[in-house]
Amino acid sequence: MTPQERTAELAEGLAAVRARIAAACAAAGRDENEITLIAVTKTFPASDVRLLAGLGLTEVAENRDQEARPKAAECADLPLTWHFVGRLQTNKARAVAGYADVVHSVDRSRLVSALSESAVRAGRTLRCLVQVSLEEDAAGGPAGRGGAAPDAVPGLADEIAGAAGLRLGGVMAVAPLGADPLPAFTRLAGLAGEIRRNHPDARIVSAGMSGDLEQAIACGATHLRVGTALLGGRRAIVR
Repeated sequence: MTPQERTAELAEGLAAVRARIAAACAAAGRDENEITLIAVTKTFPASDVRLLAGLGLTEVAENRDQEARPKAAECADLPLTWHFVGRLQTNKARAVAGYADVVHSVDRSRLVSALSESAVRAGRTLRCLVQVSLEEDAAGGPAGRGGAAPDAVPGLADEIAGAAGLRLGGVMAVAPLGADPLPAFTRLAGLAGEIRRNHPDARIVSAGMSGDLEQAIACGATHLRVGTALLGGRRAIVR
């Protein structure tokens, strides 16, 4: 596929997603400007990131450090905001703190400490979101998606807010597999409101992907993490 053909394909996907966002916002009585669309580019090459930037989409997410780090370096000349959205091991915190602007997957105290130390060492400030487990057992589910138990979320938010080099951004969650996402996203909205009472600037609600962005918008999501609907089916990276 030529760059021109790929650009046309991405433009079509972007237009379709933006149309869905517009319709969902209209149905929910919300302003489209409240929504930040993040392109999840895992398994896609840096060339796609460049093409998306050319189309005006400069919020980019990755979920694996070993893929994100070289891709961020390759696109360092672009005005991008990099989001890390995958489960994060503490031993990867230093690497991620070097390029990520927003970390969506903070779910435990040890990770807060590791990111804080790494951000200070790098001379950067990371915006961090508390990842909330919306699985019934609040244990991340069988796929190991991670997330703090809902009753632990306020305390973890306080830890992030008080940590050097970190800034509390809000909350993030993934809807449970095979279930209606509305109850889960409604619960997330309640937790987000609880956090904002103590931290008024923590306004991000990161929820909604290709299959459930409408439900997320209806429940107050501010940031959508969309991959397949924008970029197509997953593929091996070809540089």
